[in-house]
Amino acid sequence: MSDRVEFARMNGLGNKILVVDMRGRTDRVTPAAAIALAADPATAFDQIMAIHDPRVDGTDAYIDILNCDGSKAQACGNGTRCVVQALAAETGRKSFTFQAIAGILNAVEHQDGTISVDMGKPVFAWDKIPLSEEFYDTSRIELQIGPIDAPILHSPSAMSMGNPHAVFWVDRDPMTYDLERFGPLLENHPIFPEKANITLAQVTSKTSMVTRTWERGAGLTLACGSAACAAGVSAARTGRTERKLTITVASSPNRGTLTIDWRADDKVVMTGPAEWEWSGTVDPVTGSWQRDVSADAEAATL
Repeated sequence: MSDRVEFARMNGLGNKILVVDMRGRTDRVTPAAAIALAADPATAFDQIMAIHDPRVDGTDAYIDILNCDGSKAQACGNGTRCVVQALAAETGRKSFTFQAIAGILNAVEHQDGTISVDMGKPVFAWDKIPLSEEFYDTSRIELQIGPIDAPILHSPSAMSMGNPHAVFWVDRDPMTYDLERFGPLLENHPIFPEKANITLAQVTSKTSMVTRTWERGAGLTLACGSAACAAGVSAARTGRTERKLTITVASSPNRGTLTIDWRADDKVVMTGPAEWEWSGTVDPVTGSWQRDVSADAEAATL
């Protein structure tokens, strides 16, 4: 078995993704390799999407997802779009079915290049999110940052999109909040036994909002697809918006947008772009990597 496998540096609205081809192998990308890749500025990422041979009938691949700290993630919507774009370019197909820890994900690439991912059904039960305390209504839980009489953030909506989320409602641009300071405290709060993704959401109309996310296991991120889904569902659930809306991701380059549709069948479909940057080979055990020379040469002639 070769020491190296092919990988691609991609992004989904700026969410930095490494798509690693582990098909035909029995090993996996190690936490040590993920940490080494994250530490290198050239390969720094939010998530690794490792494509493995399918484990169940009716699926095209099993996706193993790693955060930049080496921990596993149950789901990554922006990363899934990158996987779809990579496999569509390889096979000419437009629709795919994947398995991940969060469950089965169906995805399709459209004619305009955007990609829709069925992110599954949201989960609201406190012990399934999970939370460490019982809340009858998780659309508003007791949690705040700042003085008791004048909290900076408070009363988030909690839910799971295959991974735990807390959405704090804010009345101004999320970029004006010091999420870099509050994020680690909230991610690791005892109320979240498996930690949580922390999102600031500003509702701007019945069909639009602006978000920014501190991602569990990754920190400040330019974009987070499952967090956008959680924000969209939570906004509709609390009557702030309709069930289909456009989310502007404040931290993404050019404040890119995602469409979130919480359908009547309870499934959440996210639609947005993916972008290929460059490719290379990597050792999935150590994280040692090399960029494709042919890709560099081609880019230099453009």
